[in-house]
Amino acid sequence: MRVTVATASKLIAALALTNMGMTETSMADSNARVTTPERASTAAAQEQRSTLEDQIELAVTIYNDDLALIRDSRRVELPAGRSELAFRDVSARIRPETALLRATEGAAPQVIEQNFDFDLLTPAALLEKYVGREVALASTHPTTGERTEEPATVLAASDGVVLRVGDRIETFPAGQVPGRLIYRDIPASLRDRPTLVLALESAEAGSRLLELSYLSGGLGWKADYVGELSADGRRLDLTGWVTLTNRSGTGYRNAQLQLVAGEVNQVEDERQAPQYEAMALRSAAPAPNMREERLFEYHLYSLAQPTTLADNQTKQVALLDAPGVSVGKELLIQGNQRVFQEPHGELTQELPVNVYLTATNDAASHLGLPLPAGILRIYQRDSQGRVQFIGEDRIDHTPKHATLRLKLGQAFDVTAERKQTAFKKLSGSGPWQYQSESAYEIGVKNAKPEPETVVIQERIPGDWSILEESAAHEQGNANTAVWRLEVPAESETRLRYRVRVRF
Repeated sequence: MRVTVATASKLIAALALTNMGMTETSMADSNARVTTPERASTAAAQEQRSTLEDQIELAVTIYNDDLALIRDSRRVELPAGRSELAFRDVSARIRPETALLRATEGAAPQVIEQNFDFDLLTPAALLEKYVGREVALASTHPTTGERTEEPATVLAASDGVVLRVGDRIETFPAGQVPGRLIYRDIPASLRDRPTLVLALESAEAGSRLLELSYLSGGLGWKADYVGELSADGRRLDLTGWVTLTNRSGTGYRNAQLQLVAGEVNQVEDERQAPQYEAMALRSAAPAPNMREERLFEYHLYSLAQPTTLADNQTKQVALLDAPGVSVGKELLIQGNQRVFQEPHGELTQELPVNVYLTATNDAASHLGLPLPAGILRIYQRDSQGRVQFIGEDRIDHTPKHATLRLKLGQAFDVTAERKQTAFKKLSGSGPWQYQSESAYEIGVKNAKPEPETVVIQERIPGDWSILEESAAHEQGNANTAVWRLEVPAESETRLRYRVRVRF
């Protein structure tokens, strides 16, 4: 039976209107819990709602590995006895089992039960909740413009829509309905915001200042550094930035923000989806809006002023400022231990000459601040004063007095090659029975108009000893021999050595 819109308006009140993506509703209750008058009054008597208007203070501590601690303080009025407190606008990535409610002012209520309502109001969710229930199908005549409505029952709402309209069945692909669907109310299980509902028992009525603390995913941070290298390559003006990312489904307004650098252990489960006198030296300092301190075996960075981090937002804040950091340059050749295991004949192997910047993280080098892990990008000005990018590297968490080593790339004017000049198997074939002697020649050429120092690190397997060498080596670790060669300008230096290995 078809009726005109005038007749239908007398039968249907407080209608919600959707076209698989649009909903028109007369909700009086902004919580979207219920819309019918009877159910709204019942819910109001049972549930105390706390919104962002009640928020007194918000603190967010962000860790590595997609973890954050939220501390949300709100002032609420609680009745005596049993009641439900709905904390609206919590993180959509909250881990409800970590929630802790305490009173910082007033008598603390007892928490009896808690429920996290994450089934949010969307057109698709609303349609799914109406499977088996009646809606109205509204359409407009293409010629006369007359609007009509007829009752329909939702039979299915996954991968398309199936409706019973009068004595017929109509199906529509996902996202397509010939008209608009009108709903009579909002199911009680749908909310418009992520909400944690706490069942409380209060000894007395009155105002409370409650702090809800919980762990959440969806928040992360990383450190990024930018350095400008001086023309002589001996000084680096270093600045650090913290990049914050919020994908938790909720914004954080005027939050006191803190960051933890270090690896905090988390138990894997089925959760879904970091001696010098300071007065005599100029050392690095945190940016004016950042404070650093130790926290257990980690380091804590606190933003001096509250900040707002909106949902689906990336924000950068200054971490440190360190002008004039003393740095050194190292040209490094690293060998491969496999060359010692078999003969290679007259084969010549080209060796890359990697370029590193090095610095000591102390006050003498104008640093001396614990550095969170991140990527450090280096620039240098050309002869025209234009800034040019010369390389980047990732640094680990770096405590004070540790050494920073940044690989920037490969040298252009300094080249090297290796040749095996002798190989002889001495004995054995099994573990620790195989012995051999081999000899090598490494040539390093320098096409620059100034001399260079090149470090050669040969990684030698097993138990080894150097029998002959053209330059004295230093022992690195147990498997490394280190030579430091001075290569004159526009010239070449050759290293020759013989080694015996057993492995």
